[in-house]
Amino acid sequence: MKVKCIEQGKTQAKLAEEIDTTKAYVNRVIKKNDSVVNNTFVKMMEALGYDIELHYVKRVDENAEEYIMVCEL
Repeated sequence: MKVKCIEQGKTQAKLAEEIDTTKAYVNRVIKKNDSVVNNTFVKMMEALGYDIELHYVKRVDENAEEYIMVCEL
C-alpha cells in the first residue's frame, strides 16, 4: 500500500482524511500487512482448503472515459 501511495503522490495524512480516519491508523495498517485481512477468516478458509488472493485493479476515471469518447466523436 505504501508503494501505491507513492505512485499516486498521496500522503498517509491525505489518504486518512479521504477515508475519514487518522494518519496514525493508516500508518499502522501499512506497517502491519498481516492484519489487513481478518486472521480468523484466513484460518477458516485455509481449514476449508482455500487460498486467499487479493487483486488490486486501478479504477478507471469515468470522467476520463467521457472525455475520450468526446474526443473520438
